[in-house]
This record gives sequence, structure tokens and C-alpha cells, in this order.
Amino acid sequence: MVTFVPQKYNDYNLKMGKSDKIIVGISIGDLNGIGSETVLKTFQDARMLEFCTPVIFASVKLMSFFKKTFSLDVPVYGIDSLDKIAHKKVNVFNVWKEQVDINFGKEEKHIGAYAIKSLEASVQALKEGQIDVLVTAPINKSNVQSESFNFPGHTDYLARELEGESLMLMVSNNLRVGLLTDHVAVKDISATITRELIEKKINTIHKTLIQDFGIPRPKIAVLGINPHIGDNGVIGKEDDEVLIPTLTNLRNNGKLVFGPYAADSFFGSSNYKNFDVIIASYHDQGLIPFKTLAFGTGVNFTAGLSKVRTSPDHGTAFDVAGKGVADHESFKQAVYTAIDIFQKRNEYEEISENPLQTNKRKPFSKKK
Repeated sequence: MVTFVPQKYNDYNLKMGKSDKIIVGISIGDLNGIGSETVLKTFQDARMLEFCTPVIFASVKLMSFFKKTFSLDVPVYGIDSLDKIAHKKVNVFNVWKEQVDINFGKEEKHIGAYAIKSLEASVQALKEGQIDVLVTAPINKSNVQSESFNFPGHTDYLARELEGESLMLMVSNNLRVGLLTDHVAVKDISATITRELIEKKINTIHKTLIQDFGIPRPKIAVLGINPHIGDNGVIGKEDDEVLIPTLTNLRNNGKLVFGPYAADSFFGSSNYKNFDVIIASYHDQGLIPFKTLAFGTGVNFTAGLSKVRTSPDHGTAFDVAGKGVADHESFKQAVYTAIDIFQKRNEYEEISENPLQTNKRKPFSKKK
């Protein structure tokens, strides 16, 4: 397994100053799931605090309970105001102070309400610039539903709250898989995929590969909508009538867009290694191969938004919650990815604003 680490974080921190490390906001997710365990395990490694300052949006009493439950040595520090953030500590911003009873592995409506309290508070802090990036622990999509929160997941909620055009992008090292449609019922997929949607999503992914991943001329592969790309209309006309003409237009406008490719053989043939990103037509078409290749190290990045948000590639994992065996690697990678994208985006903005200054060559010096 290859472990991803944030690029250039030491130079970045020297530039910013020790007290101005990247502030990583964390929404705690479903309290009966594995989120709290993976968060605390991630920051049990003191080296994490060398290049970022975490702020967990929850309750310090509750996080202390989780520390004790899982026998973890983590320096949690409760704060009631975000101007009291302490570096070298794991900050816990008290979104609530009442006691919450935890029943690991159970789906409970009131626990879903606490997950949304944490999410709303963290997103507000992100919007106001009190945190730099947001990493979200998993929620249960069923128990969070209410009159005020009726979204199928984080991505749809963030699309409303933050500026930009959201796109789910799964990332693991050099493997990136984006989606034309995400949490859409299978019966509605073909009607949802329009020329306008395809152009919008591919333009979003093209921009994010440049500004967030530092790829100047991204190569984009697109998978077909129907089996065998419709077999010339025998298994559906959407590929011929919608997808292919749209990709042709994008190519004519200078983008390196390839396909559509038949989805059933694309990953098995290792063709995916030839591209910077693969765009799948729907959720399972993209996420089944991604999680097969990268489960446990994958990261969900919401591309196209004005702020950086990532999450691990797994759910609440009720089946192992509370047992102390949850693997925190994906959550750790989500923190690393958020930091790296934040840095890349800042570098891109600097280059865009001062192209002549930032393109100066460094003087050459021989090794003695």
C-alpha cells in the first residue's frame, strides 16, 4: 500500500509561520458509527499536528468518552469560540454541551440530528474562513433526513451552501474517478444525463485537475452510459444521441477528452492508467471499480466548489463500530488530500495573479 502525504507542507508552514498552520475542520458524522474512532486514531500520531491544526465540531465531553472507550492518547482541547484555537492540540469546538448516549452500531434518529449539527457548524466556519478545509466523517443517509435537511448526502448539501458546481471525485494516488451523476436512482440516470450536464461536469473536472492537482493538460476518459456504448442504438440511444456529440464538441474546443469507452472492460484492461481522470456515467459504474482498486486508501473530494472538502471512502460501518478495530487510513488520507489540494489551489491562484513573478527561474548551481 502506498501512503500519500501532503506535498511541500514543511515549506508551506515556514512561509505561513508556525502559528498559521492549515486549520482542518472536521464534522464528526454519525456518533454510533466509526467516525469518532477514525478521527482520534488519525491524530493520535503527534506528527499530524506538525503540519495542520484540527478542529472537531462536536463536544469535548463526548470526544473524551471516545478517547477512554478506545484507549487512545490524544490531546483533545475544548473550545467555545473559534478564536481560541490552540495549535499542537486537537481542538474540539463545543457545538453542544448536553450528554449524548452512544449505542454503537445502531441507527438512531436523534444521533443523525447531532451529525447535522456538527456538519452545519463546520460548514458555517468554512464559509466564514475560520477553518481552511473541511473533512467530513461518514453520516447515515437515512437518519439525517428531516424537514430542514433533505439531501441524499454531503455533496448535495455542500453544493447548496458553497459557491461553484459540485462534482464527486474519488482520489487514490494517481487514480481519479469522477461522476456525471452521483446519488441518483438507476431508473432516472438516462434522463438526468443531458448535453448541458456533461459539458458542465467535464468543464468542472478539467478546471479542478489544473488548479487543484497541478495537471496543465489533463487527459479525461469518459465511460459510456449503456452497456457496450449502446451497440449503435441496439441497447439504448443515449450514447449516440447525447454523449458522443457532446464529447466531440468538447474535443473541438481543445479539451483532451477521450471515449466513450465500454465500462465493462475499461478497468480490467488497465486502460484507466493512461488517463488523469475517468468520468463514469453513474455512481456504481465508477465507485465499484474504484473501491475494488483502492478501498481503504481512497478519498472522496467534492470538486468544483469554492472551498475544499474531502471525506474517507467508506460509510459508518455499523458492523464494526465500537469494537476498536476500525481502519483510519482512509480518513488520514482525506486529511492529507485536503491539505495538498488547499496548497495547490493557493499556488495556482498566485501563479494566475502574478505569472511573470512566479515563473522566474531559480539560479543554477553546480554540486561541489
